[in-house]
Amino acid sequence: MKSLEELQKIKERALQRRKLAGEGARARIVVAMGTTGIAAGARDTMAAILKELEKRGITDVVVTQTGSAGMSTYEPVVQVQVGDGELITYGNVDASRAATLIGKHVLGGEIVAEWQVQ
Repeated sequence: MKSLEELQKIKERALQRRKLAGEGARARIVVAMGTTGIAAGARDTMAAILKELEKRGITDVVVTQTGSAGMSTYEPVVQVQVGDGELITYGNVDASRAATLIGKHVLGGEIVAEWQVQ
C-alpha cells in the first residue's frame, strides 16, 4: 500500500507532465483507478509508467487517471492513444509491463497485441 504522500507525489508528477504536454502531446495514457484497479495494483502501474517516462526523458506524453474501466477481469487497465490514432485498451498491465508499453507502443507505434483487450 502506498502512503498518501507517495500518491500525492505521483499525482503532482502526472499533473506536471500534463501541463508540459498540452495540446501537442505525442500520446495519451489513461490508467483506470477504480476500486478494483487499485486493488489489482493500478497505483504501482501508474507510478511505473511515470517513472519510465521520466527515465527516458519523455515530456510530451499526457498521463491521467480515470475511474473504473468496467473491466474488472483485466485490471489494471491502461488505455494508450498515440497522436490521433486508435485508442487501444490493455489489460493486466502491472508495473513490470510499463517499460515495454512505453517502448513498443508509445515510442515504436507497435500495438502489444497479446495485452490488448477487445
